[in-house]
Amino acid sequence: MASPLQIRAARFLLGWSQETLAGKANVSCNTVGRIESGYALRTATMAALERALVRAGITFIAPDEHYGEGVRLARPDM
Repeated sequence: MASPLQIRAARFLLGWSQETLAGKANVSCNTVGRIESGYALRTATMAALERALVRAGITFIAPDEHYGEGVRLARPDM
């Protein structure tokens, strides 16, 4: 599951406002703001945000022993 920091970074990478992500994930803008501030939300809500970002080309990168979590944008030709 994506972290709040990854959600915010992915939204920024896409150039989306909180309102845009909220609309694509079918959640309220306040919900996006709360998650980006670090508040815990329902798993279903987090999954909806993650799905919307993945559909837009975001890949979530899990942390490993050398690096922290991250996000990546798919190449446009893919």
